[in-house]
Amino acid sequence: MHTSYEDYKETADWLLNRTKQRPKVAIICGSGLGGLADLLEEKIVFKYEDIPCFPTSTVQGHAGQLVFGKLNGCECVCMQGRFHFYEGYNIQTVTYPVRVFYLLGVSTLIVTNAAGGLNDTYSVGDIMLIKDHINMPGFAGQNPLCGHNDERFGVRFACMSDAYDRDLRALTRKTAKELGYDSFLQEGVYCMLAGPTYETIAECKLFQMLGADAVGMSTVPEVDVAPDRRLRVLGLSLITNKVVTDYESNEKANHTEVLKTTERRTQDLQNLVSRSWETQFSNENTC
Repeated sequence: MHTSYEDYKETADWLLNRTKQRPKVAIICGSGLGGLADLLEEKIVFKYEDIPCFPTSTVQGHAGQLVFGKLNGCECVCMQGRFHFYEGYNIQTVTYPVRVFYLLGVSTLIVTNAAGGLNDTYSVGDIMLIKDHINMPGFAGQNPLCGHNDERFGVRFACMSDAYDRDLRALTRKTAKELGYDSFLQEGVYCMLAGPTYETIAECKLFQMLGADAVGMSTVPEVDVAPDRRLRVLGLSLITNKVVTDYESNEKANHTEVLKTTERRTQDLQNLVSRSWETQFSNENTC
């Protein structure tokens, strides 16, 4: 079913009428990473089910609420629980919040996720700065920009060669070094699958050949929408497990392992996001 501009505007207007905050930054939390919302002060919380036209999250580790607040003085909105293709939502519904954020006045989008490590040099608990992505569902025609294009949101053909903002990545690398995190900060390519099954061994070998460093089931559709909608994007993957590439291995990927790893590393990720944005705010005073 086609989602109209009026649907997005109804959601945005409903939110704007219920908070005085006008966020410039939106944070989308991955599995188990909803604690990023704890960074915000002067919080106002809206349950997804209470927001007009807004989808609801069905996955463990996703709280299902929008949290408005201030991060180091900058007004932000944090999405505790994203939407996934594998939940049965179409690709436009998965990206619905990003278009709403644009109408709220957001100019920077921070996307986080839990991902499997494809790169042999990565360790569980590493944080990967996303510099590029591979959109496997997109190869099959599942792109959120397919269909009717509303020029009020952006151009028909969006450029993706610089989807992940170079300046924000450089700032995050600098911040990681200052925090002593450079030993577990990586930078690489994220590959998205539709899920919900984890990757086969043959698939993992293929993704490695394609140049992917981490693999997951989210993020890419949201980013596909963002450049077309004039949003700067910072992407962060928490490596929660190493993918299985040996047919003799007894290791198996599972969601419980993912949540346990995120619990161990959440504080470091929070510090990285908070300190990076504090520096960004002081440099540009964009909030």
